[in-house]
Amino acid sequence: MKKLLCCYFLLAAASLARAQAPKPYGPLPSKAQLQWHETGMYCIIHYGPDTYTNKEWGYGDEDPAIVNPDAFNASQIVGAAKAGGFKGIVLVAKHHDGFCLWPTATTGHNISKSPWKNGKGDMVREFSNACKQLNMKMGIYCSPWDRNNAAYGQPEYLKIYRGQIRELYTRYGPLFLSWHDGANGGDGYYGGAREKREIDRSTYYGWDTTWALVRKLQPMAAIFGDVGPDVRWVGNEKGEAGETCWATYTPHAPVEGKEPGNGFTKDKEGIEGQRDGRYWMPAECDVALRPGWMYHPEEDEKVKSPAKLADIYYKSVGRGAGWDLGLSPNRHGQLHPNDVKALAAFGTYLRGTFASNLLKGATLKASNVRQHNAKFGTAFLTDADAYSYWATDDSVHTASLEADLHKPQTFDVVRLRENIKLGQRVEAFAVDAWVDGQWKEVAKGTSIGSQRLLRLDQPVTAAKVRFRFTQAPVCLAISDLGLFKQAALPVE
Repeated sequence: MKKLLCCYFLLAAASLARAQAPKPYGPLPSKAQLQWHETGMYCIIHYGPDTYTNKEWGYGDEDPAIVNPDAFNASQIVGAAKAGGFKGIVLVAKHHDGFCLWPTATTGHNISKSPWKNGKGDMVREFSNACKQLNMKMGIYCSPWDRNNAAYGQPEYLKIYRGQIRELYTRYGPLFLSWHDGANGGDGYYGGAREKREIDRSTYYGWDTTWALVRKLQPMAAIFGDVGPDVRWVGNEKGEAGETCWATYTPHAPVEGKEPGNGFTKDKEGIEGQRDGRYWMPAECDVALRPGWMYHPEEDEKVKSPAKLADIYYKSVGRGAGWDLGLSPNRHGQLHPNDVKALAAFGTYLRGTFASNLLKGATLKASNVRQHNAKFGTAFLTDADAYSYWATDDSVHTASLEADLHKPQTFDVVRLRENIKLGQRVEAFAVDAWVDGQWKEVAKGTSIGSQRLLRLDQPVTAAKVRFRFTQAPVCLAISDLGLFKQAALPVE
Protein backbone atom coordinates (compact mmCIF):
# COMPACT_ATOMS: atom_id res chain seq x y z
CA MET A 1 0.00 0.00 0.00
CA LYS A 2 2.83 2.35 0.89
CA LYS A 3 4.46 1.67 -2.47
CA LEU A 4 1.21 2.49 -4.27
CA LEU A 5 0.83 5.77 -2.40
CA CYS A 6 4.44 6.63 -3.09
CA CYS A 7 3.94 5.96 -6.79
CA TYR A 8 0.79 8.08 -6.81
CA PHE A 9 2.51 11.09 -5.27
CA LEU A 10 5.50 10.68 -7.57
CA LEU A 11 3.22 10.62 -10.60
CA ALA A 12 1.30 13.65 -9.32
CA ALA A 13 4.53 15.54 -8.72
CA ALA A 14 5.78 14.59 -12.18
CA SER A 15 2.52 15.81 -13.71
CA LEU A 16 2.85 19.19 -12.02
CA ALA A 17 6.47 19.42 -13.08
CA ARG A 18 5.48 18.82 -16.73
CA ALA A 19 2.81 21.52 -16.59
CA GLN A 20 3.56 24.26 -19.09
CA ALA A 21 1.93 27.60 -18.54
CA PRO A 22 0.35 29.42 -21.49
CA LYS A 23 2.61 31.78 -23.35
CA PRO A 24 1.87 35.47 -22.73
CA TYR A 25 -0.22 37.19 -25.39
CA GLY A 26 0.38 40.74 -26.59
CA PRO A 27 1.67 43.62 -24.43
CA LEU A 28 1.98 42.92 -20.71
CA PRO A 29 1.69 45.15 -17.63
CA SER A 30 4.76 46.21 -15.66
CA LYS A 31 4.98 45.72 -11.89
CA ALA A 32 3.98 49.35 -11.39
CA GLN A 33 0.96 48.88 -13.65
CA LEU A 34 -0.05 45.68 -11.86
CA GLN A 35 -0.17 47.45 -8.50
CA TRP A 36 -2.19 50.24 -10.14
CA HIS A 37 -4.71 47.65 -11.38
CA GLU A 38 -4.84 46.15 -7.89
CA THR A 39 -5.62 49.59 -6.45
CA GLY A 40 -8.63 49.87 -8.76
CA MET A 41 -10.23 53.01 -7.34
CA TYR A 42 -8.82 56.10 -5.70
CA CYS A 43 -9.67 59.76 -5.09
CA ILE A 44 -7.96 62.90 -6.40
CA ILE A 45 -8.05 65.83 -3.98
CA HIS A 46 -8.21 69.44 -5.20
CA TYR A 47 -7.61 72.18 -2.63
CA GLY A 48 -5.82 75.54 -2.74
CA PRO A 49 -6.38 79.24 -3.46
CA ASP A 50 -9.22 78.38 -5.87
CA THR A 51 -11.13 76.95 -2.90
CA TYR A 52 -11.35 80.51 -1.57
CA THR A 53 -11.78 82.42 -4.84
CA ASN A 54 -14.58 80.09 -6.01
CA LYS A 55 -12.77 79.33 -9.28
CA GLU A 56 -11.88 76.06 -10.98
CA TRP A 57 -8.55 77.36 -12.34
CA GLY A 58 -6.63 80.22 -10.75
CA TYR A 59 -4.50 82.65 -12.77
CA GLY A 60 -1.50 82.47 -10.46
CA ASP A 61 -1.91 85.94 -8.94
CA GLU A 62 -3.77 84.75 -5.84
CA ASP A 63 -2.48 85.92 -2.45
CA PRO A 64 -1.26 82.94 -0.36
CA ALA A 65 -2.77 84.68 2.69
CA ILE A 66 -6.26 83.54 1.63
CA VAL A 67 -5.31 79.89 2.26
CA ASN A 68 -6.01 79.62 5.97
CA PRO A 69 -8.29 76.70 6.88
CA ASP A 70 -9.48 76.82 10.48
CA ALA A 71 -10.13 73.07 10.78
CA PHE A 72 -7.87 71.33 8.28
CA ASN A 73 -8.01 67.57 8.82
CA ALA A 74 -6.25 65.29 6.36
CA SER A 75 -7.45 62.20 8.25
CA GLN A 76 -11.07 63.27 7.86
CA ILE A 77 -10.62 63.56 4.08
CA VAL A 78 -8.60 60.36 3.61
CA GLY A 79 -10.87 58.52 6.05
CA ALA A 80 -13.96 59.48 4.07
CA ALA A 81 -12.34 58.13 0.91
CA LYS A 82 -11.52 54.87 2.69
CA ALA A 83 -15.07 54.58 4.01
CA GLY A 84 -16.20 54.82 0.39
CA GLY A 85 -14.16 51.75 -0.52
CA PHE A 86 -11.37 53.68 -2.24
CA LYS A 87 -7.84 52.38 -1.73
CA GLY A 88 -5.76 55.49 -2.22
CA ILE A 89 -5.67 59.22 -2.81
CA VAL A 90 -3.89 61.45 -5.30
CA LEU A 91 -3.12 64.84 -3.81
CA VAL A 92 -3.00 67.84 -6.11
CA ALA A 93 0.15 69.25 -4.54
CA LYS A 94 0.27 72.02 -7.17
CA HIS A 95 -2.49 73.00 -9.59
CA HIS A 96 -2.20 75.29 -12.61
CA ASP A 97 -2.13 78.40 -10.40
CA GLY A 98 1.33 77.31 -9.25
CA PHE A 99 0.55 77.38 -5.50
CA CYS A 100 2.42 74.58 -3.73
CA LEU A 101 0.87 72.85 -0.71
CA TRP A 102 4.30 72.06 0.70
CA PRO A 103 7.20 74.33 1.74
CA THR A 104 9.35 74.23 -1.38
CA ALA A 105 12.67 75.80 -2.27
CA THR A 106 11.62 76.06 -5.92
CA THR A 107 9.16 78.97 -5.61
CA GLY A 108 7.95 81.48 -3.05
CA HIS A 109 4.36 80.78 -4.05
CA ASN A 110 3.77 78.08 -1.47
CA ILE A 111 2.13 77.14 1.81
CA SER A 112 4.89 78.72 3.91
CA LYS A 113 3.57 82.13 2.81
CA SER A 114 0.14 81.25 4.18
CA PRO A 115 -0.88 82.19 7.73
CA TRP A 116 -1.94 78.55 8.27
CA LYS A 117 0.13 77.20 11.17
CA ASN A 118 2.07 80.46 11.11
CA GLY A 119 3.73 79.48 7.84
CA LYS A 120 5.11 76.24 9.31
CA GLY A 121 2.55 73.88 7.81
CA ASP A 122 3.01 71.16 5.19
CA MET A 123 -0.24 69.78 3.78
CA VAL A 124 1.51 67.15 1.67
CA ARG A 125 3.12 65.81 4.86
CA GLU A 126 -0.20 65.70 6.66
CA PHE A 127 -1.87 63.80 3.82
CA SER A 128 1.09 61.42 3.70
CA ASN A 129 0.81 60.77 7.43
CA ALA A 130 -2.95 60.23 7.17
CA CYS A 131 -2.46 57.69 4.37
CA LYS A 132 0.08 55.77 6.43
CA GLN A 133 -2.16 55.75 9.50
CA LEU A 134 -5.21 54.61 7.54
CA ASN A 135 -3.36 52.12 5.30
CA MET A 136 -4.21 54.04 2.13
CA LYS A 137 -1.97 54.44 -0.90
CA MET A 138 -0.78 57.89 -1.89
CA GLY A 139 -0.17 59.48 -5.26
CA ILE A 140 0.83 63.02 -6.21
CA TYR A 141 -0.25 65.44 -8.93
CA CYS A 142 2.12 68.30 -9.71
CA SER A 143 0.84 70.42 -12.59
CA PRO A 144 3.41 71.00 -15.34
CA TRP A 145 1.58 74.20 -16.27
CA ASP A 146 2.36 77.00 -13.82
CA ARG A 147 0.47 80.27 -14.26
CA ASN A 148 2.42 81.94 -11.46
CA ASN A 149 6.01 81.22 -12.45
CA ALA A 150 7.83 83.91 -14.42
CA ALA A 151 10.00 81.30 -16.14
CA TYR A 152 7.14 79.25 -17.53
CA GLY A 153 7.58 78.71 -21.27
CA GLN A 154 11.37 79.05 -21.00
CA PRO A 155 13.91 76.20 -20.64
CA GLU A 156 14.80 77.24 -17.08
CA TYR A 157 11.27 76.42 -15.89
CA LEU A 158 11.92 72.72 -16.51
CA LYS A 159 14.62 72.78 -13.83
CA ILE A 160 12.08 74.26 -11.43
CA TYR A 161 9.41 71.71 -12.32
CA ARG A 162 11.78 68.77 -11.99
CA GLY A 163 13.02 70.23 -8.72
CA GLN A 164 9.44 70.09 -7.45
CA ILE A 165 9.20 66.47 -8.57
CA ARG A 166 12.40 65.66 -6.68
CA GLU A 167 11.11 67.24 -3.49
CA LEU A 168 7.71 65.58 -3.66
CA TYR A 169 9.01 62.15 -4.64
CA THR A 170 11.76 61.95 -2.00
CA ARG A 171 10.15 63.44 1.10
CA TYR A 172 6.81 61.73 1.54
CA GLY A 173 7.27 58.01 1.13
CA PRO A 174 6.26 55.50 -1.56
CA LEU A 175 3.77 56.61 -4.24
CA PHE A 176 1.46 54.40 -6.27
CA LEU A 177 0.74 57.00 -8.96
CA SER A 178 2.47 59.97 -10.54
CA TRP A 179 -0.30 62.11 -12.06
CA HIS A 180 0.31 64.78 -14.70
CA ASP A 181 -2.41 66.95 -16.21
CA GLY A 182 -2.73 67.61 -19.92
CA ALA A 183 -3.64 71.30 -19.58
CA ASN A 184 -0.78 73.35 -21.00
CA GLY A 185 -0.16 77.04 -21.61
CA GLY A 186 -2.51 80.01 -21.90
CA ASP A 187 -3.34 83.15 -19.92
CA GLY A 188 -1.56 83.60 -16.62
CA TYR A 189 0.11 85.93 -14.14
CA TYR A 190 3.63 84.64 -14.91
CA GLY A 191 5.41 86.73 -12.29
CA GLY A 192 3.44 89.85 -13.18
CA ALA A 193 3.68 89.64 -16.96
CA ARG A 194 -0.05 88.88 -17.23
CA GLU A 195 0.08 87.47 -20.71
CA LYS A 196 -0.74 84.43 -22.79
CA ARG A 197 2.07 81.94 -23.25
CA GLU A 198 1.85 79.12 -25.74
CA ILE A 199 4.08 76.05 -25.60
CA ASP A 200 4.42 72.95 -27.76
CA ARG A 201 3.28 70.28 -25.37
CA SER A 202 4.91 67.57 -27.46
CA THR A 203 8.42 68.97 -27.03
CA TYR A 204 8.58 71.69 -24.33
CA TYR A 205 8.41 69.52 -21.21
CA GLY A 206 10.99 66.96 -22.29
CA TRP A 207 8.84 64.20 -20.88
CA ASP A 208 11.38 61.44 -21.46
CA THR A 209 13.71 63.14 -18.99
CA THR A 210 10.91 63.75 -16.49
CA TRP A 211 9.67 60.15 -16.73
CA ALA A 212 13.22 58.88 -16.18
CA LEU A 213 13.36 60.98 -13.01
CA VAL A 214 10.04 59.57 -11.79
CA ARG A 215 11.20 56.00 -12.50
CA LYS A 216 14.39 56.62 -10.56
CA LEU A 217 12.72 58.20 -7.52
CA GLN A 218 9.49 56.14 -7.42
CA PRO A 219 9.97 52.95 -9.47
CA MET A 220 6.66 51.44 -8.33
CA ALA A 221 4.58 54.49 -9.25
CA ALA A 222 2.52 54.17 -12.41
CA ILE A 223 2.60 57.35 -14.51
CA PHE A 224 -0.61 58.96 -15.76
CA GLY A 225 -0.49 61.88 -18.14
CA ASP A 226 -1.50 63.39 -21.43
CA VAL A 227 1.51 61.60 -22.89
CA GLY A 228 1.17 58.33 -20.98
CA PRO A 229 3.20 56.33 -20.48
CA ASP A 230 1.57 53.83 -18.07
CA VAL A 231 -2.07 54.89 -17.80
CA ARG A 232 -4.11 56.69 -20.46
CA TRP A 233 -6.97 59.13 -20.00
CA VAL A 234 -10.30 57.54 -20.86
CA GLY A 235 -11.27 60.58 -22.92
CA ASN A 236 -14.11 62.03 -20.83
CA GLU A 237 -14.77 63.35 -17.34
CA LYS A 238 -17.88 61.21 -16.82
CA GLY A 239 -16.03 58.32 -15.19
CA GLU A 240 -17.09 55.94 -17.96
CA ALA A 241 -15.03 53.52 -20.03
CA GLY A 242 -16.42 51.77 -23.09
CA GLU A 243 -18.39 48.55 -22.74
CA THR A 244 -15.49 47.15 -24.72
CA CYS A 245 -12.33 48.43 -23.10
CA TRP A 246 -8.88 47.18 -24.04
CA ALA A 247 -5.91 47.77 -21.78
CA THR A 248 -3.73 48.05 -24.87
CA TYR A 249 -3.19 51.21 -26.89
CA THR A 250 -0.78 52.79 -29.38
CA PRO A 251 -0.41 56.52 -28.66
CA HIS A 252 -0.15 59.01 -31.48
CA ALA A 253 3.27 60.38 -32.34
CA PRO A 254 4.05 63.61 -30.44
CA VAL A 255 5.93 64.81 -33.51
CA GLU A 256 4.59 64.04 -36.99
CA GLY A 257 6.52 61.31 -38.71
CA LYS A 258 8.29 60.04 -35.59
CA GLU A 259 7.88 56.73 -33.77
CA PRO A 260 4.70 56.89 -31.62
CA GLY A 261 6.28 55.64 -28.41
CA ASN A 262 4.42 57.27 -25.55
CA GLY A 263 2.65 59.99 -27.46
CA PHE A 264 -0.86 61.36 -27.15
CA THR A 265 -4.19 59.68 -26.54
CA LYS A 266 -6.96 60.87 -28.83
CA ASP A 267 -9.96 61.46 -26.60
CA LYS A 268 -12.47 59.10 -28.20
CA GLU A 269 -9.88 56.36 -28.65
CA GLY A 270 -9.18 56.41 -24.92
CA ILE A 271 -12.69 55.16 -24.18
CA GLU A 272 -12.13 51.73 -25.74
CA GLY A 273 -8.40 51.52 -26.35
CA GLN A 274 -7.21 49.33 -29.21
CA ARG A 275 -7.29 45.55 -29.47
CA ASP A 276 -4.05 45.61 -31.43
CA GLY A 277 -2.41 48.36 -29.34
CA ARG A 278 1.35 48.03 -29.01
CA TYR A 279 1.56 49.07 -25.34
CA TRP A 280 -0.14 48.07 -22.11
CA MET A 281 -1.75 51.42 -21.28
CA PRO A 282 -5.05 50.91 -19.44
CA ALA A 283 -7.65 53.64 -18.97
CA GLU A 284 -8.27 55.86 -15.98
CA CYS A 285 -11.82 57.19 -15.58
CA ASP A 286 -11.90 60.54 -13.80
CA VAL A 287 -15.00 62.29 -12.51
CA ALA A 288 -15.70 64.67 -9.64
CA LEU A 289 -18.02 63.90 -6.73
CA ARG A 290 -19.52 67.36 -7.29
CA PRO A 291 -20.07 69.22 -10.58
CA GLY A 292 -16.69 70.94 -10.15
CA TRP A 293 -13.24 69.72 -9.12
CA MET A 294 -12.73 72.56 -6.64
CA TYR A 295 -15.06 73.32 -3.73
CA HIS A 296 -17.94 75.69 -4.47
CA PRO A 297 -20.49 76.34 -1.71
CA GLU A 298 -23.35 76.52 -4.22
CA GLU A 299 -22.68 72.84 -5.05
CA ASP A 300 -23.25 71.53 -1.52
CA GLU A 301 -26.59 70.07 -2.56
CA LYS A 302 -25.27 68.71 -5.87
CA VAL A 303 -23.12 65.88 -4.54
CA LYS A 304 -23.47 62.67 -6.55
CA SER A 305 -25.78 60.14 -4.93
CA PRO A 306 -24.63 56.67 -3.82
CA ALA A 307 -26.70 55.24 -6.69
CA LYS A 308 -24.86 57.45 -9.20
CA LEU A 309 -21.53 56.42 -7.70
CA ALA A 310 -22.53 52.78 -8.08
CA ASP A 311 -23.38 53.37 -11.74
CA ILE A 312 -19.97 54.96 -12.32
CA TYR A 313 -18.25 52.08 -10.51
CA TYR A 314 -19.71 49.48 -12.86
CA LYS A 315 -18.78 51.60 -15.89
CA SER A 316 -15.18 52.15 -14.81
CA VAL A 317 -13.75 49.54 -12.44
CA GLY A 318 -16.34 47.13 -13.81
CA ARG A 319 -14.89 47.52 -17.30
CA GLY A 320 -11.26 46.92 -16.37
CA ALA A 321 -10.35 50.60 -15.96
CA GLY A 322 -9.29 52.58 -12.90
CA TRP A 323 -11.65 55.03 -11.21
CA ASP A 324 -10.36 58.41 -10.03
CA LEU A 325 -13.04 60.28 -8.06
CA GLY A 326 -12.51 63.98 -7.39
CA LEU A 327 -12.91 65.22 -3.81
CA SER A 328 -12.89 68.92 -2.91
CA PRO A 329 -12.34 69.96 0.73
CA ASN A 330 -14.08 73.15 1.75
CA ARG A 331 -12.66 76.41 3.11
CA HIS A 332 -12.40 74.91 6.59
CA GLY A 333 -10.09 72.22 5.22
CA GLN A 334 -12.52 69.30 5.47
CA LEU A 335 -15.03 67.52 3.27
CA HIS A 336 -18.58 68.83 3.57
CA PRO A 337 -20.94 66.49 5.50
CA ASN A 338 -22.91 65.79 2.31
CA ASP A 339 -19.76 64.48 0.60
CA VAL A 340 -18.90 62.32 3.60
CA LYS A 341 -22.42 60.90 3.75
CA ALA A 342 -22.48 59.98 0.06
CA LEU A 343 -19.10 58.25 0.26
CA ALA A 344 -20.07 56.30 3.38
CA ALA A 345 -23.34 55.08 1.86
CA PHE A 346 -21.60 54.00 -1.34
CA GLY A 347 -18.94 52.17 0.66
CA THR A 348 -21.63 50.32 2.61
CA TYR A 349 -23.26 49.28 -0.66
CA LEU A 350 -19.95 48.08 -2.08
CA ARG A 351 -18.98 46.02 0.94
CA GLY A 352 -22.44 44.53 1.23
CA THR A 353 -22.61 43.59 -2.42
CA PHE A 354 -19.24 41.86 -2.63
CA ALA A 355 -19.14 40.31 0.85
CA SER A 356 -20.12 36.86 -0.39
CA ASN A 357 -19.27 35.17 -3.69
CA LEU A 358 -22.16 32.78 -4.35
CA LEU A 359 -19.85 30.60 -6.45
CA LYS A 360 -17.78 29.64 -3.42
CA GLY A 361 -18.59 26.05 -2.58
CA ALA A 362 -20.08 25.40 -6.02
CA THR A 363 -19.00 22.40 -8.08
CA LEU A 364 -17.20 23.71 -11.16
CA LYS A 365 -16.83 21.63 -14.30
CA ALA A 366 -14.86 22.91 -17.30
CA SER A 367 -15.11 21.68 -20.88
CA ASN A 368 -11.30 21.68 -21.01
CA VAL A 369 -8.48 21.91 -18.46
CA ARG A 370 -4.99 22.54 -19.69
CA GLN A 371 -3.03 19.28 -19.97
CA HIS A 372 -5.64 17.70 -17.66
CA ASN A 373 -3.51 19.22 -14.92
CA ALA A 374 -4.83 20.44 -11.57
CA LYS A 375 -2.30 23.27 -11.70
CA PHE A 376 -4.64 24.92 -14.21
CA GLY A 377 -7.89 23.64 -12.72
CA THR A 378 -11.12 25.31 -11.71
CA ALA A 379 -10.24 25.47 -7.99
CA PHE A 380 -8.39 28.73 -8.66
CA LEU A 381 -11.48 30.53 -9.92
CA THR A 382 -12.82 31.39 -6.47
CA ASP A 383 -9.64 31.81 -4.44
CA ALA A 384 -8.21 35.15 -3.30
CA ASP A 385 -5.28 35.18 -5.72
CA ALA A 386 -5.77 37.48 -8.72
CA TYR A 387 -3.11 35.62 -10.69
CA SER A 388 -3.94 31.96 -10.07
CA TYR A 389 -6.08 30.74 -12.95
CA TRP A 390 -7.95 28.11 -14.91
CA ALA A 391 -6.45 27.62 -18.36
CA THR A 392 -7.23 25.63 -21.48
CA ASP A 393 -4.96 23.80 -23.88
CA ASP A 394 -3.16 25.89 -26.49
CA SER A 395 -5.48 24.61 -29.22
CA VAL A 396 -8.64 25.44 -27.24
CA HIS A 397 -9.67 29.07 -27.72
CA THR A 398 -13.34 28.65 -26.80
CA ALA A 399 -14.60 26.78 -23.78
CA SER A 400 -17.37 26.64 -21.21
CA LEU A 401 -17.55 26.20 -17.49
CA GLU A 402 -20.61 24.99 -15.61
CA ALA A 403 -21.19 25.81 -11.95
CA ASP A 404 -23.55 23.71 -9.82
CA LEU A 405 -24.57 25.90 -6.88
CA HIS A 406 -26.33 22.93 -5.19
CA LYS A 407 -29.35 25.09 -4.39
CA PRO A 408 -31.11 28.05 -6.00
CA GLN A 409 -29.23 31.30 -5.51
CA THR A 410 -30.30 34.82 -6.44
CA PHE A 411 -27.74 37.12 -8.06
CA ASP A 412 -27.65 40.30 -10.14
CA VAL A 413 -23.91 40.96 -10.50
CA VAL A 414 -21.46 38.77 -12.42
CA ARG A 415 -17.68 39.14 -12.09
CA LEU A 416 -14.94 37.81 -14.40
CA ARG A 417 -11.19 38.37 -14.35
CA GLU A 418 -8.26 37.30 -16.48
CA ASN A 419 -4.71 36.69 -15.32
CA ILE A 420 -3.40 39.87 -16.92
CA LYS A 421 0.20 38.80 -16.30
CA LEU A 422 -0.46 36.72 -19.42
CA GLY A 423 -2.09 39.59 -21.32
CA GLN A 424 -5.68 40.40 -22.28
CA ARG A 425 -7.00 37.39 -24.17
CA VAL A 426 -10.81 37.01 -24.21
CA GLU A 427 -12.78 38.89 -26.90
CA ALA A 428 -16.31 37.60 -26.24
CA PHE A 429 -18.17 35.69 -23.52
CA ALA A 430 -21.68 34.98 -22.28
CA VAL A 431 -23.33 33.85 -19.04
CA ASP A 432 -26.31 31.47 -18.91
CA ALA A 433 -28.58 30.48 -16.04
CA TRP A 434 -30.58 27.25 -15.80
CA VAL A 435 -34.13 28.56 -15.67
CA ASP A 436 -37.33 26.55 -16.15
CA GLY A 437 -35.44 23.49 -17.32
CA GLN A 438 -33.27 25.21 -19.94
CA TRP A 439 -30.28 27.45 -20.35
CA LYS A 440 -31.15 31.13 -20.63
CA GLU A 441 -28.55 33.77 -21.54
CA VAL A 442 -28.56 36.46 -18.84
CA ALA A 443 -25.42 38.44 -19.72
CA LYS A 444 -22.73 38.81 -22.34
CA GLY A 445 -19.72 40.95 -23.07
CA THR A 446 -16.50 41.37 -24.99
CA SER A 447 -13.32 42.43 -23.16
CA ILE A 448 -12.52 41.24 -19.64
CA GLY A 449 -8.96 42.13 -18.62
CA SER A 450 -8.25 42.91 -14.96
CA GLN A 451 -11.96 42.84 -14.11
CA ARG A 452 -15.37 42.78 -15.75
CA LEU A 453 -18.54 43.38 -13.78
CA LEU A 454 -21.97 42.96 -15.34
CA ARG A 455 -24.95 44.30 -13.43
CA LEU A 456 -28.10 42.52 -14.57
CA ASP A 457 -31.34 44.34 -15.33
CA GLN A 458 -33.11 42.18 -12.78
CA PRO A 459 -32.10 39.47 -10.29
CA VAL A 460 -31.81 35.88 -11.52
CA THR A 461 -32.48 32.83 -9.37
CA ALA A 462 -30.86 29.57 -10.48
CA ALA A 463 -29.07 26.52 -9.10
CA LYS A 464 -26.80 26.18 -12.16
CA VAL A 465 -24.86 28.83 -14.09
CA ARG A 466 -22.75 28.46 -17.21
CA PHE A 467 -19.92 30.69 -18.44
CA ARG A 468 -19.17 30.51 -22.17
CA PHE A 469 -15.97 31.97 -23.59
CA THR A 470 -16.79 32.25 -27.27
CA GLN A 471 -13.91 34.18 -28.84
CA ALA A 472 -10.20 34.48 -28.14
CA PRO A 473 -7.09 34.39 -30.35
CA VAL A 474 -5.27 32.12 -27.88
CA CYS A 475 -6.04 29.77 -25.01
CA LEU A 476 -7.91 31.04 -21.96
CA ALA A 477 -6.41 32.14 -18.63
CA ILE A 478 -9.32 33.04 -16.33
CA SER A 479 -8.37 33.97 -12.77
CA ASP A 480 -11.72 34.68 -11.13
CA LEU A 481 -15.46 34.15 -11.49
CA GLY A 482 -18.11 35.47 -9.15
CA LEU A 483 -21.85 35.84 -8.62
CA PHE A 484 -23.18 38.45 -6.20
CA LYS A 485 -26.44 39.95 -4.97
CA GLN A 486 -26.47 43.74 -4.74
CA ALA A 487 -26.97 45.36 -1.37
CA ALA A 488 -29.68 47.99 -1.04
CA LEU A 489 -28.92 51.59 -2.00
CA PRO A 490 -30.40 54.59 -0.16
CA VAL A 491 -33.64 55.82 -1.68
CA GLU A 492 -33.01 59.21 -3.34
